Amino acid sequence: MSARSIVSAAFVAAAVSTALASYAAAAPMTEAEAKAAVAAGKEKCYGVALKGQNDCAAGPGTTCQGTSTVDLQGNAWKFVRGGTCATLELPGGLKGSLAALTRNVPK
Repeated sequence: MSARSIVSAAFVAAAVSTALASYAAAAPMTEAEAKAAVAAGKEKCYGVALKGQNDCAAGPGTTCQGTSTVDLQGNAWKFVRGGTCATLELPGGLKGSLAALTRNVPK
């Protein structure tokens, strides 16, 4: 086997591995995980997740965990410590919300 073939095979293996890891990270949050977060005193906070870091689906543009397409997407939520959602300091003076927001929602 040539050095070029070995490098190509290694590249393909790494690409497949990365793709599978990305898919696994974007899997929907299980009901057990959500219940555990709530039991730990966390609450859903809309409009605070960075792109690709939402905890679960919330509406158009979000299909499962990790699929928000813009920072601070209003219809995507993330679990935060209970009682802190509306007081989180976000860029541009924005605030989180316990209900879905209309800001930064993809069309």
